[in-house]
Amino acid sequence: MESLEKIATPYYMCEESLLRANLEILNRVQIEGGAKIILALKGFAMWSTFPLVKQYLKGCTSSGLHEALLAREEFAKDDKNLEVHTYSPAYKDEDIDEIARISDHIVFNSPNQLFKYSQRVKKINPAVSLSLRINPEQSSSPKDIYNPCGLYSRLGTTLANFDERVLGLIDGLNFHALCEQDVDALEEVLEAFEEKFSKYFKGMKYINFGGGHHITKKGYDVDKLINIIKNFRAKYGVEVYLEPGEAVGWQTGELVSSVLDIVHNGMDIAILDTSAEAHMPDTLAMPYRAMVRGSGEAGEKKHTYRFGGNTCLAGDIMGDYSFDVPLKIGDKIIFEDQIHYTFVKNTTFNGIKLPSLVIKREDGSVDLIKEFGYQDYRNRLS
Repeated sequence: MESLEKIATPYYMCEESLLRANLEILNRVQIEGGAKIILALKGFAMWSTFPLVKQYLKGCTSSGLHEALLAREEFAKDDKNLEVHTYSPAYKDEDIDEIARISDHIVFNSPNQLFKYSQRVKKINPAVSLSLRINPEQSSSPKDIYNPCGLYSRLGTTLANFDERVLGLIDGLNFHALCEQDVDALEEVLEAFEEKFSKYFKGMKYINFGGGHHITKKGYDVDKLINIIKNFRAKYGVEVYLEPGEAVGWQTGELVSSVLDIVHNGMDIAILDTSAEAHMPDTLAMPYRAMVRGSGEAGEKKHTYRFGGNTCLAGDIMGDYSFDVPLKIGDKIIFEDQIHYTFVKNTTFNGIKLPSLVIKREDGSVDLIKEFGYQDYRNRLS
């Protein structure tokens, strides 16, 4: 057990009570809707929390060999009822055999890859279930960078490229078309998916609705989602999977940093010991303005500062924030909701130190799970 005051910044802190609250919502969807919900490791891979997560969810979905290994070793190792699903836009020859050994489900992106590897993976693991990812060509994703159904998308098979010979090889179909979206967006996608592909549902064991469902966000219509799942299952006689990542880690913790210096160049600029580029990449890619505890918009409160990262990138800027009292060197700055899609995408750009990983337990105690240093930077290089 650690004292927060003694833990050096920067660090991410996941709060178990908040994580459990999300899992309870997701479990309600499983119980009342009959869906199976699996964790998308691409969005949340803090495996030190898996003892809690696997009390609720049915497995993990991975994006390739390394995530599949993590799922098998840290989530599903001791429980045969927990599933490992693996999907990649394209598999490599040197990876596919091990993927076959450790996966319960393998999702292929194209008929080409399915035809190439189906016999091989079935020979290695006769029990493995195979499916094909579909592009329903319908999405209201808020940004093109996150739109898997955008123009010229490489993700999934469109109706024009669907090869009916796959029907003898697969147990299910998958689609993923959402990004931080509500149930109405799912309803629109599902309508397009059914219109194009429902003629192929006969004999399928399951349909995977993918991720991007903002189920744990305040205001999400969970009742409507449950009804959609129940109706779909009844209509087609299939199991339904959902694979959220962000919804698991949504609002479960923060990134804590410190003010290193304050300079003035037309406005006050606080330099922090963290980085938007290296530690909060989606704030630049999405882009969005992360919430900072106790702050307001620029000019809203008496003292306004621009927050900059401690790297040489000129654009390593978190945004402008205002406070009731002046900041001083050494002050802690807390960026809210920084557990999902952050440390899974971190870099050591400029050799900047990776934030430590901390868990606040439900009893209020704090554990420093992982602290990073020079070796983590060095060992990524050669």
